[in-house]
Amino acid sequence: MGQQDCGHWYKFCTVTASRKVRVAAWLILTGAIPVTALGQPEDPTARGDRPNILLIVADDLGYTDIGAFGGEIDTPNLDRLAAEGLRLSNFHVLPTCAPTRAVLLTGVDNHRAGIGAQAITAEQEGEPGYEGHLNSRVATLPEVLRAVGYRTYHTGKWHLGHEENHGPHARGFDETFTLLAGGASHYADAAPLRPGSAAVYRRNGKLVESLPHDFYSSRHYTDLLLEWMERDKNNERPFFAYLAYTAPHDPLHAPPAYIEKYRGRYDRGWEVLRQERFDRLQESGLIPAHHQLPPWPSVVKRWDSLSGLEQANKARDMEVYAAMVDFMDEQIGRVYRWLEANGELDNTLIVFLSDNGANGFPAHLYPGHDDEYHARFDNSLENRGASGSFIVMGAGWATASTAAYRLLKGFSTEGGIRTPAIVRLPGGSSGGEIHDAFVHVRDLMPTFLELANAQHPAREDAALATLAGNSLMPLFEGRVGSMYENEGIGYELHGTRAYIKAGWKALQMPLPLGSGKWELYNLATDPAETKNLADKEPDKLAELVAEHMAYEKDQGVIYSLPSVLNRFVQAQQLLFVLMWTTLACFVYALVRGYRKSAIASVVVSMSSLLLILYTKSGQLLALMF
Repeated sequence: MGQQDCGHWYKFCTVTASRKVRVAAWLILTGAIPVTALGQPEDPTARGDRPNILLIVADDLGYTDIGAFGGEIDTPNLDRLAAEGLRLSNFHVLPTCAPTRAVLLTGVDNHRAGIGAQAITAEQEGEPGYEGHLNSRVATLPEVLRAVGYRTYHTGKWHLGHEENHGPHARGFDETFTLLAGGASHYADAAPLRPGSAAVYRRNGKLVESLPHDFYSSRHYTDLLLEWMERDKNNERPFFAYLAYTAPHDPLHAPPAYIEKYRGRYDRGWEVLRQERFDRLQESGLIPAHHQLPPWPSVVKRWDSLSGLEQANKARDMEVYAAMVDFMDEQIGRVYRWLEANGELDNTLIVFLSDNGANGFPAHLYPGHDDEYHARFDNSLENRGASGSFIVMGAGWATASTAAYRLLKGFSTEGGIRTPAIVRLPGGSSGGEIHDAFVHVRDLMPTFLELANAQHPAREDAALATLAGNSLMPLFEGRVGSMYENEGIGYELHGTRAYIKAGWKALQMPLPLGSGKWELYNLATDPAETKNLADKEPDKLAELVAEHMAYEKDQGVIYSLPSVLNRFVQAQQLLFVLMWTTLACFVYALVRGYRKSAIASVVVSMSSLLLILYTKSGQLLALMF
């Protein structure tokens, strides 16, 4: 058995024969391999009552972008899924793509899984938890499911390791077609996100030399999954399918007919869209009546401040974005209909989610995206969304997309980490119920394993990280009303920190993303994070901060700001030094009677103070947008 065939499952490729016997015995004792009345293990590939599992992940989809969560984009298939399933209105992920996917596919904290950061600093380089790929200390969901007889399929985005031995085919998937990077052109040109990099696709671990001339990401990923499912439909083993779309991640691309469908729909601007979506969230019961619309971010331009050409271009960008979501929904409908036609719909657990909040960052934040590089693209109004263009959603539309929540992807605010999620349980309709209990992406793997009657190998192998979350079945079955009564969940990514426990949230965002100070919010009464209670509830804040620091120590967090943020902190420190130096000069000048010098000192001092206040208020973030 080759290493790829074996994967990392129990390290069968590197352990002794006696170790294999111990693992096999453990599988039998725990029920992962059932035993017959004759005392012999049954065929582990036997289906039994194990359901199929279909996991669908959208890329950078905002909270209100689909109809079932208040959106105006046509998403009838996801709306049907929601009507027949459960909507999780308080579902939390991580601030960016790769960390969320690491937790999703391992059930452990991203710092343990190997994706402690996406922008790894010199202090983090080479340290445990910052490998940049899923490490050997975690067992993946497909590895565990394959061991108990599941067929495992993956199409779409991976973003959890670029080398062949770190890709999905080496981590438990039987059939794969994957984009290893975080994003790329959605067309056959396979243009990378940034100059000097490459959009690498692999098929079962082997490099894909070229894409079909009519390649479009969402369609191709779906075509291949349906091809494999159709080929294997007479196989008695259940399947686990991970359908990871790259839509609607930038660059925004969509077929012309779908863009045309939305022409003119966004001409009134992003503030209007935000209010409409917020109102529908309240009407549907996804947010409570007391929920207040957060203030418009001061760093994001108002629609009326744009020129006519800017408005036309921005409206087209949102038309393309909507077209991408519409097209993705259509592809999900193809899979839904296949399950229905083949009698598998009610024997399949379907989960849909987005990996983080809407992405409002401009293209120029990607490394190498300077004016010279962007001059290579045709971003004319007529070509926006077509091959050869590179456009993004932008902060205005992303703010409308998060609507009820504060800020966007990349932030540990609710707008960055609360996303739409839908679950359709095996066995039929749940009537479109809304669950508002706090749940986390780390809870999905334990849920899948419970339904698959599979035990996690960390119970036997102490070298493997244990599951961090809990199965959601007690919540779904109405046995409990909350999954996290007294248990907190910590966040740390690129210097942003958060700790959520029992409805309270401590939050710290470094300059220029925030003030750098710890903030405190009561999410039960203020989910939009509009009222910082740090001064009113100092004991509660101290409690949460202490627990958060314990979380960081336990998970092996190496707190280190990316260079772009570190420069702001250094600038602030220099300004403080300048301010106090000039104040000292002012006092000295007054004492010595040097009135002109004193006036000069005051001017310099006040200028320094204004710059510090400007920096501390986070307004330099405007430079990013």
